Amino acid sequence: MSTDAPYAPLHDPQTDRAGVALPLNFLLARTRETLAEHATANIHDPAALLRAAVHLDMRLRQLVAALDKEANR
Repeated sequence: MSTDAPYAPLHDPQTDRAGVALPLNFLLARTRETLAEHATANIHDPAALLRAAVHLDMRLRQLVAALDKEANR
């Protein structure tokens, strides 16, 4: 990632690693929990929206990794 960029992305493929692909059923349940936790986030609260974005981004990446593992990709 360039240090002169005006922002820092949520995910940098060059430095962030996917981690261990957990079982799909487990991650699907955790993803549903995360969605429920952040469904009522106040749209006028920047900190709440940032937390929701980060948590949902992480869950989505974990879920895609689990799907890829299950499909042998």
